[in-house]
Amino acid sequence: MKIIMRPIFSNHTLYRPNIMFHRKYQNRAKAEYIQGQSPSPGIREYFFYVDHNGMLFQDDSKMKHFTAALKEKKLLYNFFKRLKYNDTGRYSDEFKYLSLCGKERNFIRCTDRPIVFTHVEFLEKRGVEDWYLLHNWAGDLLAQQFKPGSICMVPETGRVYHPGPEKSGGIGLIADKLAMLWTDQQRFSFGDGEENPPTEFIWQDKTYQLDNKL
Repeated sequence: MKIIMRPIFSNHTLYRPNIMFHRKYQNRAKAEYIQGQSPSPGIREYFFYVDHNGMLFQDDSKMKHFTAALKEKKLLYNFFKRLKYNDTGRYSDEFKYLSLCGKERNFIRCTDRPIVFTHVEFLEKRGVEDWYLLHNWAGDLLAQQFKPGSICMVPETGRVYHPGPEKSGGIGLIADKLAMLWTDQQRFSFGDGEENPPTEFIWQDKTYQLDNKL
């Protein structure tokens, strides 16, 4: 599946700080809800937001920055390990993902993808040492085996993607900071010109051919 994305903000919007300030405070779903609401006996519903850095917030939080993000690693592990598409028929227009905990429904919306890879580390998992991408700020509790040849970049946005957990769509976003680090390290090669996706990725002195498909 080839990904086609569009920029979140136009260049014109980026130079209008008052509008950005307003959006920062108003970044809440349009759907009407109450945190902890009970649509039926025993069921509780909560609403969350994942930003492009992979941080998790309560959706109705006014300030969506690091200090307001949920940070407890075990909580993040349990939350994202259960992440899947929202198949409840409720709030699915905006909250396309769901994490269940017993009779608790946690609805999730996101800037791009709910799985966001933030770090790459060499780890031992199940007795095998390899490179892993860590996602959503849970340390090595949430790790996906790194496949350098499966990286996909979208030239229109500059965003980079990598295979992710199947239950949540099989695609994860590489966080901007990590993608920019790889760019600074000249890991991408643009054999077809920089207006097109990269053709190669260099990792551990090995060059991987990219087909930019996920």
